[in-house]
Amino acid sequence: MPIEKSEFIWFNGTFVPWDEAKTHILDHGLHYGSGVFEGIRAYETKEGNSAIFRLKDHVERMFRSTKVLGLNIPYSKEKVMEAIVETIRNNGLKEAYIRPLGWSGYGELGVHALHKNINVAVAAWRWEKYLGKGGVRTKISTWIRNNPNSFPNEAKITGGYVNAMLATNEARIAGYDEAIMLDHRGFISEGPGENLFVIKKGRLLTPPTIASILPGITRETVIALAQDLGYEIKEIDINRSNLYNADEAFFTGTAAEVVPIHEVDDRKIGNGKKGPITKKIQDEFFAVVRGGRSQYKHWLTYVYT
Repeated sequence: MPIEKSEFIWFNGTFVPWDEAKTHILDHGLHYGSGVFEGIRAYETKEGNSAIFRLKDHVERMFRSTKVLGLNIPYSKEKVMEAIVETIRNNGLKEAYIRPLGWSGYGELGVHALHKNINVAVAAWRWEKYLGKGGVRTKISTWIRNNPNSFPNEAKITGGYVNAMLATNEARIAGYDEAIMLDHRGFISEGPGENLFVIKKGRLLTPPTIASILPGITRETVIALAQDLGYEIKEIDINRSNLYNADEAFFTGTAAEVVPIHEVDDRKIGNGKKGPITKKIQDEFFAVVRGGRSQYKHWLTYVYT
């Protein structure tokens, strides 16, 4: 999806015009992928205000990622959260995709990330559906998800997404909307930027963390919502046959939100359309992020007072 410019970006503690948020060509993060990031969304609520969904959870995960990589962000979690809220306010956005990013800056080159010069930026802009409004056709990629002893998949490290990019490119060149990746054992892992759920006989199944997945915040949200709706959830290894023979399947993710999977490897999932349980969970998710469920209001950080 193309980026729609906003007016300002928060960059190392100050707001700068969008086109002036620049860094050095010899930044370590550009050469070695030594950065961490989050994808966050803000939604216009039914009251007319805007709310960031699960802001604290996203920022806490970002800081967990820095610990894994060995980066020391020179701002507190509270300051980063404040910068995210102010970025939306200063750009006058009602709905937004938000990208906080921390990376090793200029000063040294070498295959290590233990630097003192760390840049931090927050950008936010209007962004529509990442995978469209309907369902998606997918193919199982020849590229497998990173082995957990080769890469910490639970961390959102910039360099790790080359693995995801290869799988996405392969799928789209072949005419599909998205890829599905296997783990190092041959079980279903996730999409390049999404977690995956399978529905079989009314139960929701999703790969466990051992399957080299990112423990997604939207995934966690959907598990909570589905349980509250009365559905049984099981984290379990899923093979290709399980996926091909699912009654329904869908992706979850901050960018993707909740997206039905219509086909895998040219095989229809169920009847090849959005299933009833997927629809119910999708509807509940959008009701929650737009402030329509009082029991989940603690997940919302309101932007405008």
